Amino acid sequence: MDISQITDYLYVGAQPKAEHAEELRTRDVRLIISMIGTARPAAAFAEPPFRLLWLRTYDSFLTPIPVSKLMEGVRTALPVIRDGGRVLTYCAQGRHRSVAMAAAILIAMGHPAEEAMRLLRAGRRIARPQTWYIKRQIKKFEKHWQQNSVIPGG
Repeated sequence: MDISQITDYLYVGAQPKAEHAEELRTRDVRLIISMIGTARPAAAFAEPPFRLLWLRTYDSFLTPIPVSKLMEGVRTALPVIRDGGRVLTYCAQGRHRSVAMAAAILIAMGHPAEEAMRLLRAGRRIARPQTWYIKRQIKKFEKHWQQNSVIPGG
């Protein structure tokens, strides 16, 4: 299984297979976010203790990841994290789409976009948040989050 732990609560990786479900259970992953547009996630990831969110996205500068999809992922991930669970976000290779989603989660948890991208590059060598069309969407998400979200405890 090709996943990387970024923080205590966040993993990023390439598409896991059903046979990886037990390992993900032992890591206390409770939410699995698929960022793959065409490949249906393994059915095992829709069974307890997992919750599955399939955000059909594509990896192209012609079809950027919609900020609304990043918001949906964040709004689903935050309660899981606050309850002590862990989140795995994945795409085909764990380089772009899953990294953008992970950056959005980190931003929502209080990290500035640049720090989130640095954490992702440090934690996952093949992560490419600096790819121009991915970075653009991460920055758009950060701006949207700052303008439209209530800061916890604020």
